[in-house]
Amino acid sequence: MSFKKNVLSQGMKLMQDPRIMKVLQDPRVMKAMAKGFELKGKAQQEFDARVEKVADSLNLATKAEVRELKRTIRKLERDLKKAGG
Repeated sequence: MSFKKNVLSQGMKLMQDPRIMKVLQDPRVMKAMAKGFELKGKAQQEFDARVEKVADSLNLATKAEVRELKRTIRKLERDLKKAGG
């Protein structure tokens, strides 16, 4: 079993423990968890922004730019099929 699957399995076992469920229902714990998720999201946004700056300075395409190019190509292919067919 991989490390990740093992950790998930142990986490699921813990989640079924009534004592853990009681702690997780505590408003203070819920607030702390929400704050943790919020901080994670902000950190990810900051990281993405910095990666984008570095990519721009090195004249590299970002994931978002490649994704947008793929969308544009698919749209152009659909338009071309409609025009030809």
